[in-house]
Amino acid sequence: MGSRLSALSGRLDKLYEFDREPVTADKLQPWTKFAGLYAGEHVAATEFVIGAFFVLHGVTAGDLLLGLLFGNLLAVFSWTFICAPIAVRTRLTLYWYVRKVAGPGLMAIYNIANAVLYCILAGAMIAVSATAVGLAFRIKSPSLSDILPTSLGWVLIVFVLGTLFTLLAVLGFEKLSRFAQVASPWIFVIFIAGALAALPRLGVRPDLSNLVEIARTKIWTGVPVAGQAKLGFGHILFFAWFCNLAMHVGLSDMAVFRYAKRWTYGLFSAFGVYPGHMLAWAASGVMVAAIGREMNPGLMAYETAGFAGVGALLLAGWTTANPTLYRAGLALQTVTPNWPRWKVTLAAGAATTVLACFPVVFMKLLDYVALYGLILMPIGAIVFAEHWILPRLGIEPFRAEKLGWVVNPAALAVWAGTLGVVFLLPLHLYFKWLPGYGLALASYSVLSAFGRKKAAGGAR
Repeated sequence: MGSRLSALSGRLDKLYEFDREPVTADKLQPWTKFAGLYAGEHVAATEFVIGAFFVLHGVTAGDLLLGLLFGNLLAVFSWTFICAPIAVRTRLTLYWYVRKVAGPGLMAIYNIANAVLYCILAGAMIAVSATAVGLAFRIKSPSLSDILPTSLGWVLIVFVLGTLFTLLAVLGFEKLSRFAQVASPWIFVIFIAGALAALPRLGVRPDLSNLVEIARTKIWTGVPVAGQAKLGFGHILFFAWFCNLAMHVGLSDMAVFRYAKRWTYGLFSAFGVYPGHMLAWAASGVMVAAIGREMNPGLMAYETAGFAGVGALLLAGWTTANPTLYRAGLALQTVTPNWPRWKVTLAAGAATTVLACFPVVFMKLLDYVALYGLILMPIGAIVFAEHWILPRLGIEPFRAEKLGWVVNPAALAVWAGTLGVVFLLPLHLYFKWLPGYGLALASYSVLSAFGRKKAAGGAR
């Protein structure tokens, strides 16, 4: 038995993912891998929750359509013009690139924070899938007001799913993209089929002649349910833009695009956000309206698409939690230098599974998505400034690496200062990140220029 475990460990150790050095040219991937990966990740279990919450928050049909159309376009542009070019030029993960910019001390703090936040997000995806599996065992899913685990059965289902999700994440980028390519088309079809099946229950005629009327009066009515704040066009536009803020503007998807042949592969993020963050969100809104506005993703899937819906919800959680756990493993890998990536990912998966037992991780998903992107955003701005702005100002980049700093004081000050300012801004949580990003870019560039002049003065 011991020899078999040793052999398995040796094979897993060979799953090298260029954790600390650039990806080599022979390992670059075709565009289909990125289209499949994004489609699988963004047609996800969390779409059942997010789209349903828009209904509960009283979004109107017009605000939803226009907000998602333009908000997702801004997200695609962010992946294409901010994240992908840096990833293709460096071929490094953000988690290792931050070391060059901010120093190993700040890198460790950032990567641990990054991994923890990703584990919470992956935990939400596992929990959503657990609501589907729970139906088969007649285990009641948590309600909107639940924070702690509601039963032993719920905990057991979460642990089984967490184990399965983690095992695939251990296998690395190629296996993740292949799995997503196979699963995502079917998941998307079930989303649409479930919504279409729910329409007659809402009173839509077979010829769809009253579809617009029903959409306005029975689905996206503009009236929030008790306890939920009203959301409008601006909230939807900014939510669609920033719901993956840590990945594009925050640059975490350098881990993905370092395998791209060209920076224009960022455009293939559209294969994820428009089916997932527009059509799937709309479909889940129809489904939650059809079951009386009850926040229960498993019930939504089963009541509208039967066991196919349950299977789709399970796979949707799997295809999204996998790359999220993969990113968490890469982030932790940089601060556990003696561990291979698979061991780190396994540890991240175990922590994620524990977090998934607490229903608050997906019942407060809209606010959590805003917070985790906001927390990581300043580091993305700092890296962008180091890569593009400082060289054009004649300022030497990567001084932390060249001077052997443990912590880049300017980076630490900008990260902490930006978060301090944005949390004090009298704006809705969804709107805070954009002024914060501008503040981080400007303040880091100014502090870097001041540091250069101070060093030059000291040298004289």
